[in-house]
Amino acid sequence: MSVVIDAERGTVTIPAGTLASLVTAAVERVDGARVRRGRRHLDVEVEDGHARVAVELVARYGSILPEVARAVQEQVTDALTTMCGVVVDAVDIEVEEVE
Repeated sequence: MSVVIDAERGTVTIPAGTLASLVTAAVERVDGARVRRGRRHLDVEVEDGHARVAVELVARYGSILPEVARAVQEQVTDALTTMCGVVVDAVDIEVEEVE
């Protein structure tokens, strides 16, 4: 789903692929976390300026998983709020693998 922002001189559209790229970059800023590769392991839903994100993570062995998940939630929220102007209602994390 895209984000469409009405601006003074037209609209700005941020497509779903760009939103997914922003979320992936935000996740990978967190030490010990990355988005699980392969089939779709990331979902961004945006409706009426509100976003909900679901991410499947791979965490580094030895990391404190709840701390990594909270840091990911904060990074993703900050990225989408700052860069897209949406309100992030939730960032749901599943730690699917440890490496």
